[in-house]
Amino acid sequence: MSWTGWLAIAFLLFLLVFAVRLYGRFYPRPGFNWNRWVARTAIFAAISACLYVIPVFSLPLPFLPGFLSLHFDEIPIFIAGFAYGPFTAVAVTLIKTIIKLPFTSTLCVGELADFIFTLAFVLPATLIYKRWRNLKGVACGFIVSLVSQLAVSLLLNIYVMLPFYMFVMGLSYETILAMCQAVNPAVTDLGWPYALMCVLPLNVIKDLIVIVVTFVVYRSLHLVLRFAKK
Repeated sequence: MSWTGWLAIAFLLFLLVFAVRLYGRFYPRPGFNWNRWVARTAIFAAISACLYVIPVFSLPLPFLPGFLSLHFDEIPIFIAGFAYGPFTAVAVTLIKTIIKLPFTSTLCVGELADFIFTLAFVLPATLIYKRWRNLKGVACGFIVSLVSQLAVSLLLNIYVMLPFYMFVMGLSYETILAMCQAVNPAVTDLGWPYALMCVLPLNVIKDLIVIVVTFVVYRSLHLVLRFAKK
């Protein structure tokens, strides 16, 4: 990726930190408030949608076919879920997905799959952290989320996404296989070899980046988000 893409990602992360710090100054009191919750959800949904929709934030990898790329829209969803609970994480994910629907090129099937991938990744960690609000809870939550997301992504890609693309987009089995083998000759078919050589590396790299960035950003913002007492 060019330096402009990395600069855009850095700017968006800075914007995330600045937005929640500014928001914390205007809403200093703890306790649930419907308007406050809507404002929080809207802020994180907007940032997540930008990471999801804007092409510059979709990063290709040289050893994967062009239709597989990295995206980091789970970062603001994780932060919202850790700070305000799993329900807020689901709401942010839903709004992000709805915003993407007008731009769909997969008859909404790709967006539905991404919605399921995101929930499989975010919900276990936020549910565990809601029960154990410490570093042990964070670590346990991230491990469970990583395993959950990888399992769901492997199964859905093999049995749902690839058959859908071949049927709707008119792409033959041989065409997709040739696209994969052009960048990764180890892909011998579009079953488990494709999943293990393409889908698994993509999601491992993406998930680890999301986990590290989420931990660093949330660690610096959790007091501002009023989730922990000063």
